[in-house]
Amino acid sequence: MVIKVFVATSSGSIAIRKKQQEVVGFLEANKIDFKELDIAGDEDNRKWMRENVPGEKKPQNGIPLPPQIFNEEQYCGDFDSFFSAKEENIIYSFLGLAPPPGSKETKPPEEEPSLPNGEVVGEAQSTAEGTEEAGESGENEAQKEDKEDEGNLAESQEEKVSVRLCTVVSLDAALFMSSVSASQGQEPAWHTGVRMEGRRRESRRGGSR
Repeated sequence: MVIKVFVATSSGSIAIRKKQQEVVGFLEANKIDFKELDIAGDEDNRKWMRENVPGEKKPQNGIPLPPQIFNEEQYCGDFDSFFSAKEENIIYSFLGLAPPPGSKETKPPEEEPSLPNGEVVGEAQSTAEGTEEAGESGENEAQKEDKEDEGNLAESQEEKVSVRLCTVVSLDAALFMSSVSASQGQEPAWHTGVRMEGRRRESRRGGSR
């Protein structure tokens, strides 16, 4: 694979000559094989260059200016593209060449393997981990709520037992007082209340007669 650099050796533009010298000098310094093609003295070179520069890379007048760089028949770019690739240290990628051993050119990041559904393995694992954490969190919340319900039920049962005990104690106390009153020859209070209620009913019946 040979790099082709189209130049105009007899160009009257100082800017064009400087750009051509920079491209050629860089390739020579880095020992990159290239072929310099003059479009000023060779009509075939000029025609081929103009026809093979992509339309979007051509200026408004449709005539691309040198230097233009190709890798065999594949278009690489103009001087601006070359300069950007050199500044970003990706010149070998720009030229379509493999970086030599020990080159400082940064390698493009390796793509992570993808799953059949299009998800990246790392992303799928993160999603699965997030789902598991959410599930564990939900289980913990459910266990916590169950424990709270059990605690409330135990408290309710304790309250019911306490009320029953108080009722039993009150009844026992009333029976005890009645037995004491009976032993002392006194009529229990509840007997007195029953007798008085009976008298009131009899008086009501007599009044009605």
